[in-house]
Amino acid sequence: MVLLHVLFEHAAGYALFAVKEVEEIGMLLPQVEASVLSLGKFNSMVSLAAFFPFKSAQAALENMNAISEGMVHADLKLFLETNLPQSGKKKSVLGVSDAKIGAALQEELSSSIQTGGVVAEITRGLRLHFHSLVKGLTALAASKAQLGLGHSYSRAKVKFNVNRVDNMIIQSIALLDQLDKDINTFSMRVREWYGYHFPELIKIVSDNSMYCRLAQLIGNRKELSEESLESLEEVVMDSAKAQAILDASRSSMGMDISPIDLINIERFSSRVVSLAAYRLELQEYLRSKMSQVAPNLAALIGEVVGARLISHAGSLTNLAKYPASTVQILGAEKALFRALKTRGNTPKYGLIFHSTFIGRAAAKNKGRISRYLANKCTIASRIDCFSELPTSVFGDKLREQVEERLSFYETGDVPRKNVDVMKEALKEVENGEEDNTLKKKKKKKQAAEEMEAQAEEAPSGENGEETSAKKKKKRKAESEEVEEAPDAEDGAEETETPAKKKKKRKSEAMDTQPEETPETPVTEKKKKKKK
Repeated sequence: MVLLHVLFEHAAGYALFAVKEVEEIGMLLPQVEASVLSLGKFNSMVSLAAFFPFKSAQAALENMNAISEGMVHADLKLFLETNLPQSGKKKSVLGVSDAKIGAALQEELSSSIQTGGVVAEITRGLRLHFHSLVKGLTALAASKAQLGLGHSYSRAKVKFNVNRVDNMIIQSIALLDQLDKDINTFSMRVREWYGYHFPELIKIVSDNSMYCRLAQLIGNRKELSEESLESLEEVVMDSAKAQAILDASRSSMGMDISPIDLINIERFSSRVVSLAAYRLELQEYLRSKMSQVAPNLAALIGEVVGARLISHAGSLTNLAKYPASTVQILGAEKALFRALKTRGNTPKYGLIFHSTFIGRAAAKNKGRISRYLANKCTIASRIDCFSELPTSVFGDKLREQVEERLSFYETGDVPRKNVDVMKEALKEVENGEEDNTLKKKKKKKQAAEEMEAQAEEAPSGENGEETSAKKKKKRKAESEEVEEAPDAEDGAEETETPAKKKKKRKSEAMDTQPEETPETPVTEKKKKKKK
């Protein structure tokens, strides 16, 4: 007696298998587990009840996406309703390997669902012998279908929301942090290397990139003179510092250095300077990407700190799912677990410590403002993740709220409520959308007018030539009408009919013909012949 039907999802389609009674007690015995591997024994227990092949690769992808999200697709529902037996002494049980899709099927269908126990072992055998149980399906075709569906499914997941991809932000902030470390290390190497020749320059210039540019510019300190003072001022942006460098070069205690060593130092310092310039370009790129992907988070906490939060969470979606307490200590996991192990004080902040708000707060208020800032960061990240139009209005309003909270800690002024602030932001967004629609309409009107003007001025192609010819005919007709129109002072004459006009033209032609035409010699010869 068939008691159990197992649903199996494959790249080729849906399959429903009828399973005879199996013993759940002896299921874990090694002999029973080995019997699943042999096709003969497995075929005696399981038989194919129905098979629904997918019509196209797009249909297979749609069903795959629905199953991965725990939703019942229309094809799956129709397949089960038509092929699952509902009548009989004993109701059939539907076995599903995935618990999420099993719960969704439980709501859609009236039959009972089983997700554990025997179903997992049977599914293992079905996955192994599927191409043998379905007629007309070979192992090669099944593997090709699985490979194609796997590629399309992963490609769709990667290409999800192309315009707001946060993978570029994660890579760029990781590269930015690595560049900071490398530039710092290389600059220290330039300081040590060039410090043998000009040690006094380290005390005068503290900035790393400026020091490398000066090392590249100065070279041999003995060659510095009053003429090179202007170039030093361009680099240092301070005339007093430039004069101090010039004075220090004249009385320096550094050792003499060979030209080959100077060439190597200049090359290395030029590489460091180029890395620093590239870092500025990368920071500008990160700023533009953050304005596209997470404008509210960038407006609230800054582009660099917001990018670090997204990178540490893994994606903007993961950051939006985190509660405010997790965002607050994001980046301080080691300190948190150490405090939990030693039963000490837990950390108050993680990556959000680099925000300017926590630095401006007093020591006693740092924990309070970090908790408040983490709350606003979660709101901003959720708006950025789930809003359709990227706008920074909400981020600006949330930033104002944090500023008001800081002033409340210092002066005691009562800040605005979150509901009122969000209402103001929504009004601004609606007004901005209306302005954008009006601008788009104006642009469309201007473009249509320009196209009409261009068509009138310079018509192109056969249609253009036809229109220009028609316009010329109209203009000629209008000018003729103006010329033929009688003056009002002379009195109105009778209108001429087309027949009268033709008669007039014939008479004019007769008048214009000469009375006597000279005969040609050819006509004279013809007359002689006739005679």
